[in-house]
Amino acid sequence: MRTPLFATAFSLLLLGSSGGMLAQMPAPTATTAATPTWNTTLDAALRQAKATNKPVLAVFSGSDWCKPCIMLKQEVFDKPEFEQFAKDNFVLARFDFPRSKKNRLPADQIKQNELAAARLNKEGAFPLVVLISPEGKVLAKTGYRPGGVAAYDAHLNSLLTRK
Repeated sequence: MRTPLFATAFSLLLLGSSGGMLAQMPAPTATTAATPTWNTTLDAALRQAKATNKPVLAVFSGSDWCKPCIMLKQEVFDKPEFEQFAKDNFVLARFDFPRSKKNRLPADQIKQNELAAARLNKEGAFPLVVLISPEGKVLAKTGYRPGGVAAYDAHLNSLLTRK
């Protein structure tokens, strides 16, 4: 008689502890918004812009040495609110220029980044965000701005409405 009572108590203990663990786990989300794709060549971004009739938002960054670049990525580009805004309004392109050996890019990507910089970032500004029309015309250039996603999205919209 002792064994069934012990087994029942042990089962309840296990069930109770697993139920507690299940209650702590986050529920899966029903829908997840697809994150926008960042193009790695200017030509691909411009082709996509022409096909979708959206401007290109091209970002030049130094991901491992440029503090404002890192802040812009963390405060704006990595946020779900920006991802939704970008998906609806832009074709994205990123051209990174890391300095650390451990972050070294493949040779073909370095070449693509340098080609994009020769065309759009002759000054070597970091971070630099360039808005380009689907036809390839530079509409505006900007950089890091404090204030987070909402402020940056509003800033980008104001740059687009000026042109």
